[in-house]
Amino acid sequence: MVLAELFSNIITEFILSVGYIGIFLWMVLDSMPIPVISGEVIMPFAGYLTFLGNLNFVLVVIVGSLGSLIGSLVTYFIGLKGGRPFLKKYGKYFLMSEKDIRFAESIFTKYGHEIVLVSRMIPLIRTFISFPAGIVEMNFKKFVIYTLIGSLIWNSFLTYLGFSLGSEWQTIISFFNQFDIPIIIILIILFFYYIKFKRR
Repeated sequence: MVLAELFSNIITEFILSVGYIGIFLWMVLDSMPIPVISGEVIMPFAGYLTFLGNLNFVLVVIVGSLGSLIGSLVTYFIGLKGGRPFLKKYGKYFLMSEKDIRFAESIFTKYGHEIVLVSRMIPLIRTFISFPAGIVEMNFKKFVIYTLIGSLIWNSFLTYLGFSLGSEWQTIISFFNQFDIPIIIILIILFFYYIKFKRR
């Protein structure tokens, strides 16, 4: 908790110093699996700065969403270039076979744009979804389009919250932090169900 507060302070101070560039750079990192960096801090704070008149609302959303896209592309290409070889070599230790990878690929082929779009608006999950999308070689053009759409919607929402709450923008952080543990629990439950299914 102390670490999270420390990074929140670093993020806000950096954005105060360099403005739009700071928003862009932090959102790039936010869309990569780096747990201590959270768009739920960055964008509401930027929204608060628009409330003060220091930044432009539309530019904040655009810059933040472009940062989200770039970070997602980095993670996508990591999954694309290294994910499949890694799973082929070590997948058995995670109970993942080549057949499982092909199944996931078929799911992303049919529903990839919905998965990416919705995941971009779910705390925690949105930072990881680009990696499996890369592993299963999701259509690049669709990945870019739906990642950008989802990012624009989510970042607009977060920025608006920061703008509407004004000096109380930090209350958003504690609100979204409530979702982290339930999401992790759900993922753990799904993982154990997956193990049980594989054993059968």
